[in-house]
Amino acid sequence: MLITKRKPITPGEILVEEFMEPLGISQTLLAEKTGLPRKHVNELCRDRRSLTADTALILSRVFGTSPEFWLNTQRRTDIWEALNTPKRLLRIQRAKPIRRVGSRKMNLTA
Repeated sequence: MLITKRKPITPGEILVEEFMEPLGISQTLLAEKTGLPRKHVNELCRDRRSLTADTALILSRVFGTSPEFWLNTQRRTDIWEALNTPKRLLRIQRAKPIRRVGSRKMNLTA
């Protein structure tokens, strides 16, 4: 995976800019078509809510895309956020690799 300094486009931005605006769909109409609460749709559109597998399946059904399309956009955003938030990055960097000792055992105390 290519990690860049530039923040990737979020699922909410894609939803609004690539689907809702071109199709002239409001948040209210999308909520009706997806069966999601309007608040849920609003939070997705405003990047206040992460995309779940269930929501990815719903959006893929409504827009004729794959659930992987939606989940991959969320995954890219999540990884970028983790690597570009100092407190989270520090926690990640404290993790130590597990090294093999001999042919079967693993050294978990290194």
